[in-house]
Amino acid sequence: MEEKATLASLSPYVPGKPIADVQAEYGLEKVIKLASNENPFGSSKKVQAALAKSLDNLEYYPDGGAKALKKAIADFNGVSEEQLIVGSGLDDVIQIISRAILSAGDEIIVADPTFSQYELHAVVEGANVIKVPVDSETGTIDLQQMLAAITDKTKIIWLCNPNNPTGTYLPQAEIKDFLAQVPRDVLVISDEAYQEYVTIEAISTSLDLLSKYSNLIVMRTFSKAYGLAALRIGYAIVSERFKRPFEIVRLPFNTSTLAQIAAIEALGDQAFIEETVRTNALELKKWEVFLTDSQVDFYLSQANFIFFDTKQDSRKLAEQLMRRGYIVRAGLREGWLRVTIGYPEDNQKLREILSNIW
Repeated sequence: MEEKATLASLSPYVPGKPIADVQAEYGLEKVIKLASNENPFGSSKKVQAALAKSLDNLEYYPDGGAKALKKAIADFNGVSEEQLIVGSGLDDVIQIISRAILSAGDEIIVADPTFSQYELHAVVEGANVIKVPVDSETGTIDLQQMLAAITDKTKIIWLCNPNNPTGTYLPQAEIKDFLAQVPRDVLVISDEAYQEYVTIEAISTSLDLLSKYSNLIVMRTFSKAYGLAALRIGYAIVSERFKRPFEIVRLPFNTSTLAQIAAIEALGDQAFIEETVRTNALELKKWEVFLTDSQVDFYLSQANFIFFDTKQDSRKLAEQLMRRGYIVRAGLREGWLRVTIGYPEDNQKLREILSNIW
């Protein structure tokens, strides 16, 4: 039996090495993982307490409709519960949307570079991927070129905001102007996985635009600032006209009981998020100063990572850093590294190592 034809050009996702594997391979006592944009400060203590009390009744399936979680999300965001699609992380939500909307010969438009899963799921469905390079100087998504790329085959435009891996942010005024020019039969998806980290603008979400633009979807995750990456939970806020097709392709029990409980508790502890964001912003500034002083090109980030040009083989550099106990992300663009913002002392030590290497 042959595999599905659309898989021929694709490769399986290769996750970064686990900390334990790196410790064993290089004989290290301590390894700092700064490769996957996880929250180094963990998660809310309220989440941990709630999970400790929720280990009974694991023999039962979770609530397939995630009713309690949807109510919490709806109340938090000021939207209707009927507008919510909950998934096992945003990877799951992206797959749900792609499977429900895309057919062979359709087109999606993405920034280049951006999150790889948009392209992967489009290709699986037989759709074509139109890549629009980010601005070479600033790393920002080029909305005008995206508009120019729209054809009668365009079904989805993906806006990762802040964008991964560049970390750059599109102001909401620019997204509003963009939506006004996009045909209403083209779906625009604002992936706000890193929205909580934005400090440059008071209102850093496209939620307010949902009431005017029924072709807009906003996505959020609990994997980043909320620190629940291991539990896999994310969601999309959609126009109710998309509810039926998305629910048809969504797996019946795609989020676990523990993940639902954790997400509800996480939403209720915004003090944890505020402290996470405050510390991240301070540490991000230190990276900007260091890279500027080192005369290294980088993009201004509004996320919990920074992307910079090493002017060398970044994979070899990443290997050097791994041998010294730091896991970072290479391979997203030739010569560039993406480094997650970690604890202050870990960030400082990594900068010292880089100074010696450069």
